[in-house]
Amino acid sequence: MNTKNNDKLIVFDTTLRDGEQSAGASLTAQDKFRIAGQLQKLNVDVIEAGFAASSPGDFAAVRKIAFEIEGPTICTLARAVKSDIDSAIECVKDGLKPRIHTFLSTSDIHLLHQMKKDRESIMSMAVDAVKRAKEFVEDIEFSPMDASRSDPEYLYIMLEKAIDAGATTVNIPDTVGYSNPKEFGNLISGVFKNVSNINKAIVSVHCHNDLGMAVANSLSALENGARQIEGCVNGLGERAGNAALEEVIMAVKTRPDHYRISSDINTEEIGATSRLISNIFGFPIQYNKAITGQNAFRHSSGIHQDAYLKERTTFEIMHPDEVGWRGDAIVLTKVSGRAGLKSRLEYLGYKIDDEELIEIFKNFKNLADQKKEITDQDLEALMSEFHRELDTTERFKVLDLDVICGNKKNPSSTITLELPNGQTKTSTKTGTGPVDAVCNSIDSIINENVTLTEFAVSSVTEGIDALGEVTIRIEKEGTLYTGQGSDTDIIFASAKAYVNAINRYLIIQSSN
Repeated sequence: MNTKNNDKLIVFDTTLRDGEQSAGASLTAQDKFRIAGQLQKLNVDVIEAGFAASSPGDFAAVRKIAFEIEGPTICTLARAVKSDIDSAIECVKDGLKPRIHTFLSTSDIHLLHQMKKDRESIMSMAVDAVKRAKEFVEDIEFSPMDASRSDPEYLYIMLEKAIDAGATTVNIPDTVGYSNPKEFGNLISGVFKNVSNINKAIVSVHCHNDLGMAVANSLSALENGARQIEGCVNGLGERAGNAALEEVIMAVKTRPDHYRISSDINTEEIGATSRLISNIFGFPIQYNKAITGQNAFRHSSGIHQDAYLKERTTFEIMHPDEVGWRGDAIVLTKVSGRAGLKSRLEYLGYKIDDEELIEIFKNFKNLADQKKEITDQDLEALMSEFHRELDTTERFKVLDLDVICGNKKNPSSTITLELPNGQTKTSTKTGTGPVDAVCNSIDSIINENVTLTEFAVSSVTEGIDALGEVTIRIEKEGTLYTGQGSDTDIIFASAKAYVNAINRYLIIQSSN
């Protein structure tokens, strides 16, 4: 196949692998499966579900996704060493649509300082890894890491040998975000001109955002023949992140006259996907983020507003509905019934059975007693809270909280937790502030010796009765774990977030 003549864009999502390498990210197996299910709705072509050899927990999560998520190709990453390849084979080879993605460094700076091997040895490792994986899985991807800083002639030879060994996709990573659009486009063009068997493989790119050019470099690669784009939803990933997939997707969709390619992405699921991943990762979306930010389709300037009201396309190059932007949400109130709630949740993409509806409706009523109106944003926060509780059953749960504080008082917290064995325990502690007092009272019950490293509060909706969402990160043995909680009472939300972070730590530790 000549990739230059192929008008189909292959979207490769690595949120569950490179996205989880974002500092402060920590995903449970349930988190990963829920995200994979939403990526299935988004209709991505490939899901890189994880790094099978990295831990038993990641192996199990990747395997579950590989065997249960229909539609997308399910990929696992593996270093170009036999132990990693064999772990990847065992993990996905009998899955519904498996791929093994193997990699190793090719730049001289990596060979000298990281690999401590010569070019010939690296070449041999690459070929052997691809051949080994090919014995068991047909779909093989090969990546020469740090390709953008590698000697082009060496790169061309390695790609040629990897394809001869069985690679069906060759990926050109800008691993440290060093390149620029012109330079990277020329590199991709050079691959097509100098790799004799390149017509036997799909050319992919994996761009990082260290200089803020990941999306631009990815689009330049498309202009020069690449047909697979790797990235993460919301631009998550190692250091400054990867190319934001939603931006690449909508650039291609909005400018078919220029890029002359199309994707199979269900773009109306972009908004829901972005919000779900933001919530699970605990990384808020910046207000002015392209495509999915809160202000992406809001017009403030009088001149802009006037023109927009006369003709939308004067200042909007895409319709908000195309990306599932919420706009003006339908509002529910405390008099709304189960049928109305279920209907709205199904509209938002949630599948719930009658038993789940009973519990969700109870939570909805509790929230409606505190708020006059319940928006779609509130419902999404409510469902996130429901899933957090569902995923941490048989762990700790906040039941009751009383806090005394003021500028002339030492803050004091009395909290009651439900323990994993179903019993309850109450503790009263003081602190430097109300949240510190809450955390101290929780620590005295759970006693896991964690350190709170980050505390953030955001408003789910506007208004004095807004639902507040608290994100907390804790550190344990050098690893960060994220917890979230939502409530109209920020202190209570803080307690739920802190307990959620500890629960997630316990779950992740038990799976590894």
